[in-house]
Amino acid sequence: MSHTPAMVRCDGAGVAYSVHRYRHNPSASSYGLEAAEQLGLDPAAVFKTLIVALDITLGVAVVPVSGLLDLKACAAAFGSKKAELADPAIARRKTGYVIGGISPIGQKTSLPTVIDESALALETIYVSAGVRGADIGLSPLDLAELTGADFARIARA
Repeated sequence: MSHTPAMVRCDGAGVAYSVHRYRHNPSASSYGLEAAEQLGLDPAAVFKTLIVALDITLGVAVVPVSGLLDLKACAAAFGSKKAELADPAIARRKTGYVIGGISPIGQKTSLPTVIDESALALETIYVSAGVRGADIGLSPLDLAELTGADFARIARA
């Protein structure tokens, strides 16, 4: 696999990361849980990237695959009155990534980003590398630096 835009962005910023590949099963019901299982990682350390529609813009919510996005908390973290998952076609067009392979890093359109604060308790978190079947591991602080993200409690069990 060649470098994805997420990897190119990490390389360009001099950020240390590791690449973890697995064989993606097209019938998997949860891309994030599939990644955690295939890679033998704790689902609390594997984070999914969700594109959310806010009052007047879109945002990126990064939450552990072991939990769910709390839409009320997400809206508050973005300073919005409401948040809902964005239409998949819009998410694909704005990020340049396919659903199930959306990385918070190296998106086509830079969007405001919030990472669940649980990431701060981990040395390394894993996010999509930008394709189905590959994740990258990096420091949550490096992820925040690369994406201009803030941390907030936006996930629930």
